[in-house]
Parts: sequence; structure tokens; C-alpha cells
Amino acid sequence: MPFYGDINHDQRPEEEIQRIADGLLGLKAGLRENIPAKRFDKLLLATWNIREFDSPAYGKRSDEAIYYIAEIIDHFDLVAVQEVRDDLDGLRRVMRLLGNNYKVLFTDVTEGRPGNKERTAFIYDTRKVEMGGLAGELVVPPTMMDELPNGQFARTPYVVGFKTRWYKFMVVTAHLIYGEGKASAEDRVKEAKVLSQLLAHRADNANAWSDTIVLLGDFNIFNPESETFKAIAEHFRIPEEVAALKTNVPQSKHFDQIAFRTPYLGHLFSVKYPVKTGIFNFYDYVYRPSDESLYQEEIGERYHTNSKGEARTESEKTNYYKTYWRTHQMSDHFPLWIELPIDRSQQFLEEFSSSIGKSFGIHEINNQQSRDEF
Repeated sequence: MPFYGDINHDQRPEEEIQRIADGLLGLKAGLRENIPAKRFDKLLLATWNIREFDSPAYGKRSDEAIYYIAEIIDHFDLVAVQEVRDDLDGLRRVMRLLGNNYKVLFTDVTEGRPGNKERTAFIYDTRKVEMGGLAGELVVPPTMMDELPNGQFARTPYVVGFKTRWYKFMVVTAHLIYGEGKASAEDRVKEAKVLSQLLAHRADNANAWSDTIVLLGDFNIFNPESETFKAIAEHFRIPEEVAALKTNVPQSKHFDQIAFRTPYLGHLFSVKYPVKTGIFNFYDYVYRPSDESLYQEEIGERYHTNSKGEARTESEKTNYYKTYWRTHQMSDHFPLWIELPIDRSQQFLEEFSSSIGKSFGIHEINNQQSRDEF
């Protein structure tokens, strides 16, 4: 669990200490209620776009928000994070709270205006997950450069090899171009197509570090019928249960997704292993609508007046708190998670078991069949 030894700092007001303690206790209860507990034979994998983490334009996150972010991340074994900015102070603060059991890997900043000075990162619990040695940013080969607006991805995807129990797998985190206009949508589809094709080719290569790739992140998918979704799904399997989830705060868009390309689909997703997935709505527990009055002093003058110096109405104050201020403390995306079985010992032994063993209904999955089904 994260270490909150400085929660009762001498300079922190008592009401703030109580509020943080209440928030953390609420988060702990909510996480226990909505997400499975960590298990040795399962992997809890998540992707989370943490908004502008941390951008100088919006200021440093409060200690309170950092506590909450660390508490959420601690519930998972491996978390892909998007929108980590060039200033790593926020990430470092979270890592200090998580302690020595957790490690982080992150990319360099993607230069250029489309890159938005962003990095991507993986935070992982070393008690469950081991870095396998492979790490690199995804570079588009010359033969595919003409298929992208600028020859490369606006924000470079990050590929890392991980090991856990019976599996080793490549995880790729990406943040595709955003925009509701036609031009942005077309560019986003181009990125999705190149990303999907490039990774499928890599997974099928005989010299690939692993034949299993998990592709996840913020694809800015507005709905599962979009061309962006179809481009990813052409080469990757997105479980229906994942595709159905809406991950932005208003619960209106399917921005974030988790997709798989692997010969072990029959083991990962079957009647025996039903998909367990979901989002975690932290605003049910912290920075709630009912908490607005508690943060007026912290928000300061911006709560009362807009950028033009005009006084905000009561509804405008509430809108500012809900849609702007609190989303720059936490995020405008909810974490998307999935639980994966990672112990293949029974399946492995079944391949060598006698016909007597199979007659008891033990042998359920055929590797070649799962390859063909994919």
C-alpha cells in the first residue's frame, strides 16, 4: 500500500488532513468493491490517461490528488499511463508514495506541437511483473511513412516486454490524435491503421520477443462503430466487454481500449475464464459534486471569475469545478482495467496428460484451435 506518513504534516490544516483521510478510505472501499483483489494467478492490467500530468499551464497537482492517484494505481499490477508531461515531478511524487515494490518506465518527450510535450509510462508492481529487457519507442519504417500525416506518430507509442508467471508479452501504450473534425478523424484512422498493421507484423515475426501483444491506451475512439476502432480490430481482438465501456468522465465516449493479438486467446477469454473488466469512477469517492464548497478556497479567484475577469454565475462556478478544476487534479478519463489469467500450468500439463485424465473433462483448450479462431 502507498505510504502516507506525511499526511499529518504540521503545516497542513486539520480539516484538510481529515478530508484526505476520508477520501483515501472512500477510495479503498470503492476499489475493493469494484475491482478484484490482486491474486497470484491473475494479472490486473489498466490503462489511464492522467490529464496533463503535470502541465505548467495548469499548475502542480495538490498533495491530496497525488495521494488519490497513487492509491488507485496501487490496486493494479501494471498500469499504462498517457499524458505524462516533460516535467516528471508529478510522476516522481506518485512513485515515492508507491514505494520500492513499484518501478516505472517512461519515454522521452515527443517533440513538435502534435506531441504536446507528452510522454507515456508504465508503472508496475515488481512482486508480480518483471521487465523482460525489451523497451523502445515505435518507429514507422520508411515503407509506411507516406501513410501518416507527418511520417511518424504524433505521439510515439511505447513498446515494453514484460514477464509474469507463465506469460511473457509485449505491451504497447499509445495516444492517438484527438479532434472531432473531419481532418483529425482521418489522421486518427491513419495512425490506427499503421499501428495495428505494424504491430501485427511484429507479433507474427518468427524472431519476435513474444508472440503476444497487448495494445492499450487512449485511442480517442468516439464509438465502437468508428473507423478508428475498426482499424485496431482488424488485427487485434478487443473483447466486447471492453469495447462497450465509456471511459471519459461524462461517460459518453469509448476513448480508451485494451486489445490483444496472441495465440492464447482461448485461455485468456473463454467460458472458463469470463472477461472481468471495467472502469473505476473515482469521482464517486473523491472530488464529488457535493464536495465543491470544500475546495473554493483552494481554487481561488478562478472559481469566482473567468479568464475575462467577469464574475461567474453559480452554475458556471459548478461547471468550472466539475469539468475543469477537478479534472486537472485527477483526470478527465477513468482508468480502464482488465483481469487476465496468467497461470497456464494446468493447460500445459493437459497437453501431456493421458486419455484417462482427458475423460474427466480436464482438457478444454487446444492451442492450435485458439490460433485458428483468432
